[in-house]
Amino acid sequence: MIFLYLFSMLIGITFGVAGGALVGRVIAGKDLGNSFAALMGSLFGSTAAIPGVLVGLLVLFFIS
Repeated sequence: MIFLYLFSMLIGITFGVAGGALVGRVIAGKDLGNSFAALMGSLFGSTAAIPGVLVGLLVLFFIS
């Protein structure tokens, strides 16, 4: 069971980082440059994804 929680946390954080990088590149690619915008987006994507994944896993833990 612990493997499932760790695997879902890894997948959630990975998708958060990837989504943040893509959105950062689309929004600020022209202004900051594509690579720097993707770097900033991945940092902000991970700061949003980590608490969301942890809260979701805590809710699932208490429900099941």
